[in-house]
This record gives sequence, C-alpha cells and structure tokens, in this order.
Amino acid sequence: MRAYLLARLLTAVPVLWGVSVVVFLLIHMLPANAVQMFVGTQVDMTPAQLEELRRLFGLARPLPLQYVDWVGHLLRGDFGVSLRTSRPVLPDILARLPVSAEITALALTLALALALPVGVAAAVRRGSAVDAGVRVLGLLGLSVPNFWLATMLLLLLSTVSPLASIGVYVGFLADPVRNLTVMALPALSLGVALAAVFMRFVRSSLLEVLGQEYVRTARAKGVRERLVITRHALRNALIPLITVVGFQAGYLLGGTVVIEEVFALPGMGRFVLTAIGQRDYPVVQGVVLVIAVLFVLINLGVDVLYALVDPRVRYG
Repeated sequence: MRAYLLARLLTAVPVLWGVSVVVFLLIHMLPANAVQMFVGTQVDMTPAQLEELRRLFGLARPLPLQYVDWVGHLLRGDFGVSLRTSRPVLPDILARLPVSAEITALALTLALALALPVGVAAAVRRGSAVDAGVRVLGLLGLSVPNFWLATMLLLLLSTVSPLASIGVYVGFLADPVRNLTVMALPALSLGVALAAVFMRFVRSSLLEVLGQEYVRTARAKGVRERLVITRHALRNALIPLITVVGFQAGYLLGGTVVIEEVFALPGMGRFVLTAIGQRDYPVVQGVVLVIAVLFVLINLGVDVLYALVDPRVRYG
C-alpha cells in the first residue's frame, strides 16, 4: 500500500504542473489586466506611469519568465502576494478553506443521508409506486439549479426563519449551533441535486448486485431479507458510489462559487470570483492550485477506501 500511495503521489506531479500552466495562461488571456483594473477610468496617467505600475505588479516581464518565477516561488511554499491587498495569498486561502470544506462536507452528508435509504427502498421495491416516485423525485432534483433553489429558499424563509441568513458567518468552533444554522440552507441547496445523483447510483448499483448468484444463494439458505440487503448486497453496491462521492467532493470544493455568493459566505469560491473580477492573478492561480491538490488527495483517499470496503482489492 505504501508503494502504491507513493506512486500515485508521483503521478500527481505532472497533473498539477499541467493545471498550473493552464490556469496561468487562462487568467492572463482575460481582457484587461491588473493595472487597467487598478487604474480604472483615470485618464491622466502617463505611459511611463502605467509602465511603472506594470513593473511593480510584475507584469512587465514576458509571460514565460513570469510563469517560471511563479513556479519557483511555489516550490519554496510561496504562493505570492495579492496585487490588490498586498497580502500573502496562501494564508488568505487557508483562512477561507474551512468554509468551503464545511459546505462540501455538510452537502455530502445531507445527500448521503437522503440518497442511501431512498435508493435502497427504490431498488428493493423495483417497479412499484415507490420506485416510480423516487425516480420522479430524482429527475426533479437533477433538474433544479442549485442557485435557483437557494434563492427560492431565501425568499420563502426570509421572514419566518433564522436559517435564511445572508452575510452572517460564525465559525463552527466559535458557536456550533449558530454555525449550523447559517450553513443549513447552503448545504441544502447543494445537497438536493447531489442526493438525486447518489440515489440513482445506489438504486442502479444495488439492483445489479441483487441479481448476483451469491445473493440468490443467501436467500435460498433462508437468510432474512434485511440481512441479505444490508450484509451481502449493500456493501458491494457502495463501491461505485464511493467513486461518485469522491468526484463530487472534489468538484464541490471548487464549485461552491454561486452558493457562497448567494449567501455571502467567505469561502474560497467567493474569494476567487472577486479575484477574477479584479484580475488578481496570484490569488486565482493559488486558489485553483489548492483545489487541484485537494482533488488529487481526495481521489487518492477514494482508492484507499476501495481496499477497506472490498477485500478483493489489494494494492501491492
């Protein structure tokens, strides 16, 4: 297992390098640059003054040299300094990471809590009214955009519930109850669509497992149906779900931009959205790179879970 983990970490190096190249080029291809955004509508600046600003922002050098300089600082653990605030980028990212991570964890927990029992019920009662109703609900959950759901929840609950809080964030350690109250609607807005995705995977995977010979053998031996489902079938049916959960977790870490903006939460998504509008290159590059690293680590964790869930999986 140790050799496998080391090999996976080594293969992640070219992936992260590719991500760094792509994000560096894309952010610099946006119209306007940090100097133009900083100057705004001021028209009384001379070309010499603009050139001096470009030099101060590190934009006067050719792009390849800027990239080499950025990567060289990254290898020393330096993510650079924000062009707008002159603050180190990495501490600001790490300060906002717990917010995005909490939204992701709560949304995944809510989605799994809804999807597992509902998906199992639909698979066990295949072809029944329950199965049909679950599939319709799943289709609705996939069809509803999370930003629309978030807006509707805010409009419906704004006058009757403390859950509809905008721009008020309290850390979990500071006040767990208040924190969960504030994070409930963002998690619900993201969790509904996730629950629909997970439910469909649970249903289809469990139906496939229930048709296997070892399940029929367990039933022929007189094992109670509840034990057949929970002990023999469900564990094997969860393996495809682990892959989907891992992928969705990595996606959510970088995909909570809209929800964080709707609820004015100080997470990484809102942070990078503001940085894009301001052409704050070091912030955008740093956030994307952190998300890429987390995505790689999550996928590595998924591979480890395979060996824990399925005894047939072994990494040499």
